[in-house]
Amino acid sequence: QRKTLVESIAGLNVLRIINEPTAAAIAYDLDKKSSGSGEQNILVFDLVKATAGDTHLGGEDFDHRLVNHFVSEFRRKNKRDISGNARALRRLRTACERAKRTLSSTTQTTVEVDSLFEGIDFYATITRARFEELCMDMFVRCMEPVEKCLRDKKIHKSTVHEVVLVGGSTRIPKVQQLLQDCFNGVSSTSSISKSLFPNLNHGSIIIFSRTTQYSK
Repeated sequence: QRKTLVESIAGLNVLRIINEPTAAAIAYDLDKKSSGSGEQNILVFDLVKATAGDTHLGGEDFDHRLVNHFVSEFRRKNKRDISGNARALRRLRTACERAKRTLSSTTQTTVEVDSLFEGIDFYATITRARFEELCMDMFVRCMEPVEKCLRDKKIHKSTVHEVVLVGGSTRIPKVQQLLQDCFNGVSSTSSISKSLFPNLNHGSIIIFSRTTQYSK
């Protein structure tokens, strides 16, 4: 994947490709302000203990699950099948993505699309509980890389002091709940997910400036 990415970046001098977690960690570290008073303690640590992930699971998968749910709802209510209509699916997906985000801050929302198919308006409600039920298998998959990291490096959960959440989908309450349950209520920092791309870009810029020796 990295080789393909480099080859596709035409006209640019690629100095280095870094992992998203690395860029996020650097951006997160920059937000930690020094107290500026008296004695300072320095901690020497390993930046990376272990990594794991699921390249086939992301925010779009939750959107797709909602789309499938509402395609079935539309079929049930209107006796019409929109699964083969690209325009209708695209508009429904946009509404589903919006609903997914809304459910991170409220327990119920609506999905509304005017003239979704053959002039038929679509309106439906969905609760956070129903969303979690529809996506439970994916929530379980979200935890598998976490367990793998701990297992690979023989890290006990009790030694984890903080969990840093990166990415829009980490705002989903169920994801945060599962992580808290996994680590016995350990605090999680999700502020970096509120502006994902600026933070990752910030971390990348810092690495670039250090690489080119222009860091201030």
